[in-house]
Amino acid sequence: MSRTYSVIPIVPAAGLAGIEASRNIQPRAVSGVFARWRWAMVWATQLLFYGMPWLNWHGRQAVLFDLEGRRFYIFGTVLFPQDLVLLTGVLVFSALLLFAATALYGRVWCGFACPQTVYTEIFSWVEHRTEGDRLARMRLDDAPWSTEKFLRRGTKHLAWVGIALLTGFSLVGWFAPVRALAAAVPAFTFGPWEGFWTFFYAAATYLHAGVLKEKICQHACPYGRFQGSMLDTASRVITYDIARGEPRGSRTRGSDARSIGQGDCVDCTLCVQVCPVGIDIRKGLQAECISCGLCIDACNGIMDKMKAPRGLIRFQALSSAGERPVHRRGRVLAYGAGLALVGLGVIVAFLARPELRLNVIRDRSVMSRQLPDGGIENVYRLRVMNASLVPRRLEVQAFVEGTDGTSLRAEQSAAVDVEPAGTSTSVVSLRMDATQAQRYAGLVAVPIRVEVVGSSGSGGDKATSASTFIAR
Repeated sequence: MSRTYSVIPIVPAAGLAGIEASRNIQPRAVSGVFARWRWAMVWATQLLFYGMPWLNWHGRQAVLFDLEGRRFYIFGTVLFPQDLVLLTGVLVFSALLLFAATALYGRVWCGFACPQTVYTEIFSWVEHRTEGDRLARMRLDDAPWSTEKFLRRGTKHLAWVGIALLTGFSLVGWFAPVRALAAAVPAFTFGPWEGFWTFFYAAATYLHAGVLKEKICQHACPYGRFQGSMLDTASRVITYDIARGEPRGSRTRGSDARSIGQGDCVDCTLCVQVCPVGIDIRKGLQAECISCGLCIDACNGIMDKMKAPRGLIRFQALSSAGERPVHRRGRVLAYGAGLALVGLGVIVAFLARPELRLNVIRDRSVMSRQLPDGGIENVYRLRVMNASLVPRRLEVQAFVEGTDGTSLRAEQSAAVDVEPAGTSTSVVSLRMDATQAQRYAGLVAVPIRVEVVGSSGSGGDKATSASTFIAR
């Protein structure tokens, strides 16, 4: 039995070359409220990032995360590795803040403050200054290589490399003294790790902001994929008013769209041309949308020229205008409560952080030693940490908080000088008399505490640490 098959001919699609060329998105420059806010965030974040390492505080770099020395300097505060729990609290607070912002206004973080967005905006500005506006850049993309194209592209990439190297250097300047790094640049005397991270982060900045650009937001960023789980019907996202805009079509300026059976959208495609990720917001909310608002600026400019009301594209709740869902603020209230609790906890933990700390380490070479008079001696190594920027002279005293009249005495007291944000180690011997040692012969340990009392203007700060006394 023969079968008849229908053959579907494959016809080359018209304009395929144009589609291929369009894969390199060349966003158009636009002015407006959201464009100005984006640049305000660029200035604010980069002044902080580039400028903070150069700020001094009482003769020391104001903010320095000294990983080699295991000290974190934040203005007048010194943090030790034991304080990393504060970093955990800050990270949890930041995550909750991101979730709350998403629940309210979608991907506003991506559109205004994300480092990928900020540096892409800077690199795009350089590209605009060296290669021209959108149409000029598209013509340059399609043009064969020439002296002019080589000079324009070369100038752009040289500027990108310079910004990327400055960015890598500034990042390392948060973790190593930036003035020493700057002095090492002319002589190429960078340390191996400083050099590695400077060039590594410079390469990452160049690749992400200059080469990949919107592809990071479109394909690599996971945030756009799971943002839908944080949205509800009250979340305000960028939307296109279909009822008002359709059917779209061109018309003369000042004409009444409804009288000719059209919507307010003139199908100028400027909303697509200015989009950094190249989407058409008129097709609805898409995962690639970073909520930058540039399409709103472009559309409002066209509506002004057409003498039509603004807001054809705007931030609007996912629900209809008159609908107020019961759960509209439930998750926002939950995020707000979490922010308040975590923020309060971080503040309390920071304020309660002791500036004087003590670690007691038993001498491991000799656990305990019997004295000629029958007493028992234990030796301890005391490590004092000064988590402040002022030097301290400390008097080391040791005592016991026995449960049944047990008393220990220190073989000697010691005066310890601790540098600002420094540590000092001393040795102290504790002794128990023969009578008490015989009574505790069957016991392994007696709880003791060692105290460091501040003196010489240190405010009488105290630090305690628990250890044990081996009475055998």
